[in-house]
Amino acid sequence: MRGLHADTGYLLYRLGLRSGQLFNASLQESGLRLRHYALLRFLATSRGALQRELSTRLGYDPSAIVGLVDDLEKLDFVERRPAPDDRRSRIVVLTEGGRTFLRDSDEAGLRVTNALLDPLEPAERDTLHALLRRIAEAGLG
Repeated sequence: MRGLHADTGYLLYRLGLRSGQLFNASLQESGLRLRHYALLRFLATSRGALQRELSTRLGYDPSAIVGLVDDLEKLDFVERRPAPDDRRSRIVVLTEGGRTFLRDSDEAGLRVTNALLDPLEPAERDTLHALLRRIAEAGLG
C-alpha cells in the first residue's frame, strides 16, 4: 500500500492548506483573508466583473462572493457599478484603494511564496509554476 506522500493529490492538498495558512497570516493585520485577496487580484486584471462571473472564475459559492464584495466595499477596495450592457446588473470594479492595497501587499505575498518554495532551485520553481498553471488552465478555467 502506498503512503500518503506517494499521492500527488494529497501533497497538492497539503501544500494548498499550508499556502492558505501562511497567506492568511500575512493578511491578518488587514483583516482580510486569501479569498478577499484572490478576488482583488482577479479584478486587477479586468475592467470589472459581474458577481456571478467572479463566482465562476474563482470557484467560490455565489453567496460567498456577496459577502466578500461587501467586506471589500466597506474598505473602499471595490465598488459596484451599473453594468454597461444591463443597468439592472452590477459589476464589481477595483478602486484605487484596492490597487494600493495590492501594491502594498505584493511583498508579503512574495515572502509567502518564497517560504513555500524555499526547498526548490529557481529553475525548479519556474517548472513547478508552469506545470501548475497548465493544470489550472485545463481544469479550473
